[in-house]
Amino acid sequence: MSLTFPLGFTAAAMAAGIKPSGKTDLSGVTSASNCTWAFAGTRSTTAAACVTRNRELYAGGQPVRALLVNAGNANAATGRRGAADNADMADAFGSVLNVPARGVLTASTGIIGHLLPMDRVLSGIEHLPDELTEGADAFASAIMTTDTRPKTAQATLSTGARIVGTAKGSGMIHPDMATMFAFAFTDAAVEQEALRAAFPPIVNRTFNAVTVDGDTSTNDMALVLANGQAGEVPLEEFLTALEGVMRDLAQQIAADGEGATKLLTVQVSGARTEAEALAAARTCCVSPLLKSAVHGNDPNWGRVIMAVGRSGAAVDVGRLTVSVQGQPVFAGGPLPYDAAQVSASMKAEEVRFVIDLGVGKASGEAWGCDLSADYVRINAEYTT
Repeated sequence: MSLTFPLGFTAAAMAAGIKPSGKTDLSGVTSASNCTWAFAGTRSTTAAACVTRNRELYAGGQPVRALLVNAGNANAATGRRGAADNADMADAFGSVLNVPARGVLTASTGIIGHLLPMDRVLSGIEHLPDELTEGADAFASAIMTTDTRPKTAQATLSTGARIVGTAKGSGMIHPDMATMFAFAFTDAAVEQEALRAAFPPIVNRTFNAVTVDGDTSTNDMALVLANGQAGEVPLEEFLTALEGVMRDLAQQIAADGEGATKLLTVQVSGARTEAEALAAARTCCVSPLLKSAVHGNDPNWGRVIMAVGRSGAAVDVGRLTVSVQGQPVFAGGPLPYDAAQVSASMKAEEVRFVIDLGVGKASGEAWGCDLSADYVRINAEYTT
């Protein structure tokens, strides 16, 4: 069943010749009215031109009307030329939509250090408005790079307003403020101040709780755009639904990690603070040793103890507990268990570790994936 955008949003996607494969690689979303919006971008000190420009627009506080995305080229580490090309993309898309350039956000993803083929990009932008529809599926596919499948999620509120989210990400996933790409669009009316205040904690509990390989991208960003065409909604209900959409997308990214065969979920409770719970969970998810054990169905809980111990979270080892796939394996010390039975239970699409740090009441959850030989193959062959 095809996915449609909320009221007032339309999108277009096309193959502009950025990707050598010939797949769709240029896409855009536009709103019939101005949007309030919230943004989170990578804190990498080598951030791409799109992140830098979006951050400047965010500080300005003005509404936006459109988002332009290219895949296959990150336009990162491309100097002044890359910044100028990014600005030209926004200007060109704004011109064909009759929208000010400062009302157009940009996002680029792909290989770092290559200049954009601007003749193809600008030619494609000219034709994008001809392809605008209410369908979201083509847009979700056009933003992919090494992803094996599109990532979408949606929610409908009690008022009938909707939230539709799309994301891309498979490798170079260890976000710091955001994730590879995550875009949410809603026809709910939400005040910009309230949206911006609530967005960072939501990002922290969702996209910042995802890791595939421990590498933070130069192009990471998350956005939510609200055009208000479906009217006002209860703020608490909206924020709960938005976090649910973002959480769904985050889990899809983890499950589609490069070379992944399993989703790795780590739940941590008994922490002093939510930040420490998330740190412990995320450290477990990024550990190459634990990820390898998950791939091999090895219930080696010692690797959990190791990861928690280096996470920076406070732990009372005498009260620390660990379970694998529902089987308790540690409670202040080793517990007897049937290793063969637990190993068999790990031959599943999702492997879950539950940990209690024994020092408080805060909790958090993170998601990752197993580490397979395919991860090495994919990245060894990425540019060659």
